[in-house]
Amino acid sequence: MSRPTTRVLTVLELLQTHGRMSGAELARRLEVDRRTVRRYVAALEALGIPLTAERGRDGAYLLAAGFKLPPMMFTDDEAMALAVGLLAARGLGLAEAAPAVASAQAKLERVMPAPLKRRVRAVDETVRLDLSRSPETPRDNAALTALSAAAQARQRVRLSYASAEHEETERDFDPYGLAYRGGRWYVVGHCHLRREPRSFRLDRVRSVRSLDVAFERPPDFDALTQLTVSVAMLPRAHAVEVLLQTDLEAARREVFPGLGVLERAEAGVVLRGQTDDLRWFARELARLPFDFQVRHPTALGEAVTAHARRLLGHERV
Repeated sequence: MSRPTTRVLTVLELLQTHGRMSGAELARRLEVDRRTVRRYVAALEALGIPLTAERGRDGAYLLAAGFKLPPMMFTDDEAMALAVGLLAARGLGLAEAAPAVASAQAKLERVMPAPLKRRVRAVDETVRLDLSRSPETPRDNAALTALSAAAQARQRVRLSYASAEHEETERDFDPYGLAYRGGRWYVVGHCHLRREPRSFRLDRVRSVRSLDVAFERPPDFDALTQLTVSVAMLPRAHAVEVLLQTDLEAARREVFPGLGVLERAEAGVVLRGQTDDLRWFARELARLPFDFQVRHPTALGEAVTAHARRLLGHERV
């Protein structure tokens, strides 16, 4: 679809969404001048779309009252995004995802022109996404729906949760956000039972009940980042501390978040983490483009030395 035609349709979408918009606002959204906006409006009128233009300094454009637009109109890029999104939904561990995706795709195809329908079907039939997933998917989508709504509204919930040992507990919980990692859905926030930040697997959530209590989410909170850090710091066989001889910005670019937490220090950056496999941790450190010093444990330093020898060919891999 050509760029001018796309922008004409964008004007239609904006008016459909907002109801009434000034020429200046349309021009700002489309990054064109107001004369060009008037040309786009004229093109829509030529297509039989009834528009009303209010005159005067505060005038605006709006669709004629009672006019009903076709259900949906998509550009090629929008159709591609929808097709890939529907494809990904099948692998995100959502209950009843397959029939929901099939139903949504059928509804979309009913309103798409034939060429666009063919392109969407081509994505579905030829594209495959590697979304590793666990067999322990949520029993239904109720927890995901309830917790995402509570996170958006910043409303505390009463959470009933079953541990890995099937022990059920109840707690008040402030859901800051949700994330998908390692084939599972998690909710991340503040647990009032433990009085600390916690993350919970959605497939173990038994019930969610909204409470009439509001909360404040930390500024610039990122659920996936917080989840990655909390998983990295879970107690394991070995607590690790490494001094990285670089600055914090470079460390954040190069260090895999799952390794641990980065803290600025006088001599560089301190990496603190937990691991069950010192040889794996040594290999991850060896990939870094800057020098480092193992502070703890001694066995990690020995694992790094052994890995270096293998790389130099002094020992067989």
